[in-house]
Amino acid sequence: MLRTKFLRSVALACMLIVGLAARPAFAFDTTAEYGVLVDAETGAILWEKGADVPMHPASMSKLMTLYMLFDALKAGTVKLDSQLPISEHAWRTGGAASGSSTMFAELGSSIPVEILIQGIIVQSGNDACIAVAEALSGSETAFAEAMTVRGKELGLTNSTFANSTGWPDPNQMMTSHDLATLARHLIKDHAEYYHYFSEKEFTWNGIVQHNRNPALFVDPSVDGLKTGHTEASGYGLVASAKRGDQRLILVLNGMPSMKARSEESVRILDWGFRSFKSYKLFTANAVVENAPVWQGTYAQVPLVASQDVSVIMTPAQRQAMKVSVRYDTPIPAPIAAGQQVGTLTIEVPEKTTLQIPLVAGGNVEQLGIFGRGMAALRHMIFGS
Repeated sequence: MLRTKFLRSVALACMLIVGLAARPAFAFDTTAEYGVLVDAETGAILWEKGADVPMHPASMSKLMTLYMLFDALKAGTVKLDSQLPISEHAWRTGGAASGSSTMFAELGSSIPVEILIQGIIVQSGNDACIAVAEALSGSETAFAEAMTVRGKELGLTNSTFANSTGWPDPNQMMTSHDLATLARHLIKDHAEYYHYFSEKEFTWNGIVQHNRNPALFVDPSVDGLKTGHTEASGYGLVASAKRGDQRLILVLNGMPSMKARSEESVRILDWGFRSFKSYKLFTANAVVENAPVWQGTYAQVPLVASQDVSVIMTPAQRQAMKVSVRYDTPIPAPIAAGQQVGTLTIEVPEKTTLQIPLVAGGNVEQLGIFGRGMAALRHMIFGS
């Protein structure tokens, strides 16, 4: 017999992190053409505007250049103190001679990787990006091809790269959703390098430059990541902020001015933290329900979730949430610990229904022949 039980109280437990993917209905006016706000832990989308529409990412695509460099550091291909040369191409295309964003690296010099990281993050140096690309792949073209391949592996389904800098190119396109996904990977996969994103200023070649991320100077909870601006893209940024145990990632692009970029980023992040909370429901291996067992050495078996589970939602959604457990009853023995025997369903308004497998919390052996006969007899007489 299939049994579904609705759980009235789900304030049971502790650490649980699983997001409900959805396209939220929340909307408000913003000067940004494109944007997305996501929960950093789960990737749940809290707000969006054209999140999957390809756009010119400008210097925000430097985050992919940095990810490639961090991958190389992890693999041991380069070290933080490795000296990378500044070629004429890097100097002329991205250095002082270019008139673009630069860390003012000198032609023919060699610069440590750690300094180049700071030059890319704080100063948005195009010369630093090209130096990294040439050192890791031989040429910027080859590096861009590798960026596209690695991006697909990370889940950047709508991103293609033509250069390491974000310089306008018809083949240099990303979506705000992909940028948020990339930011999540940077924070999780390369946490040891994330602290560079919160540096507010950096000096190289005698020139002091300040981080262009305005949210760093306005909101103390913001600790990254990158801004961007070209005529094709407008003003944009990828911002990450943490308040308490909750981290949000915001991507905005297509804004008309630096002032709008600063105001919108702080406003939307503040709205996100005020509006959404991570509600803890069940902890991994905590008993969700005890299910009857047929012809087993135990009369019941505990049903547990094999992973922690929490949901990002508004207080109103929390009040309307429905949680139910479904399983065939009684469950026939033998039952192995970890065997899926049921399903936990979480329904939240305006979000995709989440279904989580429930597994047996322990082994239940089958009764012997005599025991099974007695159990069958009891069932015939008493119906249980």
